[in-house]
Amino acid sequence: MLHLQIVSFIYMILLRHRKFLKTVFLHSITAFGGPQGHYGMMIKTFVHQRKDITEAELVDYVSFCNMLPGASSTQTLTLIGYKRGGIPLALLTLLIWILPACTIMAAMSFLLDYFDDQHIQLNLFSLIQPMAIGFLLFSTTRLHKISVTNTITIAIALVACIATVFLFKSPWIFPILILLGGIITNFSKKRIPQKETNTKKINWNNILVFVLLFAIAGYLSETATRYNWKYRKELNLFENNYRFGSLVFGGGDVLLPMMYEQYVVRPESPRIKETKREVLQIKKTDFLTGVGILRAIPGPVFSVGAFTGGMVMRGENSPVLQLLGCILGAIGIFLPSALLVLFFFPLWNNLKKYAVVYRSLEGINASIVGVMAGATFYLSRDIVMNASVNDSIIKIAAIISSFLLLRYTKIFSPVLVLIFLILGLLL
Repeated sequence: MLHLQIVSFIYMILLRHRKFLKTVFLHSITAFGGPQGHYGMMIKTFVHQRKDITEAELVDYVSFCNMLPGASSTQTLTLIGYKRGGIPLALLTLLIWILPACTIMAAMSFLLDYFDDQHIQLNLFSLIQPMAIGFLLFSTTRLHKISVTNTITIAIALVACIATVFLFKSPWIFPILILLGGIITNFSKKRIPQKETNTKKINWNNILVFVLLFAIAGYLSETATRYNWKYRKELNLFENNYRFGSLVFGGGDVLLPMMYEQYVVRPESPRIKETKREVLQIKKTDFLTGVGILRAIPGPVFSVGAFTGGMVMRGENSPVLQLLGCILGAIGIFLPSALLVLFFFPLWNNLKKYAVVYRSLEGINASIVGVMAGATFYLSRDIVMNASVNDSIIKIAAIISSFLLLRYTKIFSPVLVLIFLILGLLL
């Protein structure tokens, strides 16, 4: 009887929010360019076209999620679902968002033997990264109007922009800039004084679920390896990915080097070879091929967890176990993001009622705009410097044209992606 009630409940959610979930699915198969590009598409789709949230709310969500470890664009989209329909819709939004990318990356772990780099690097995707930068530029200009409004926020945004350009690959640069921005705007208490406010009691018990799961996964993984349990690989895999999802700041550019060290470098280290300890391992060429494929598909970069999960279990010569590895890898890496964002967001809403936090938001939001502007410069420079003169001109034109189309037309994001896919194939 209970399971029928659960099915009925899910069906009602799907029926009530079907248009929203359909939009989330379209977003999941057209959102290229990593979190920076995703934010631009979110503004176009969920702010301007659907009006699920306002630009100010999106800035708030982005600021909050960038202070947490994990997949920031995934967390932001999850919060949009949370606003519309609470935790049930948030979880459905998360599932629909990650499913296409995780499915593709899981399939690649099975099909990798049949592909090489020459087959994967298709011209079809040649203009996708410039287009994604155009989305990033569009979102930066839109959020700039809301968050950079006075002398101090202009200064914060400018410093954050410059720091991002020079330290883009540093894993701690984003949370440090956000923290400093929040501190600086608290030097003056006159502009935003504290008012009397009723705040709800903070429920810290929810946070214990995240911490407890982290501790249990670590303990079981270590114990399973020490005593050579039958399912030690599965436990090791879940613990590794849960740890990545819990500790990674800075998104996929930080996650991928950590995975490379864990699955490629560490198994070949003298210490591991001396102890003859059996650890999860992926061949260097296989890992790099998977990363190359990842850059050419839409959706969250953290979907690489499905690929690495399948690859480390491929040695078992069992398709069922390999599929299990894909599933465990995906769950392990996305679960912390979901737990953190859904548990901390009510706390965040409560804390915002205090003037010290509200003043901090002014600096935090300005830092976010600066980071996005810096990322625009860095990524633009990166793709131009690594291309020929003709390719550079084409890619600059793609950045500018995608920005102008977003700024001055009502074209839907999936249609714009399709246009640039076709152009990439033709050029």
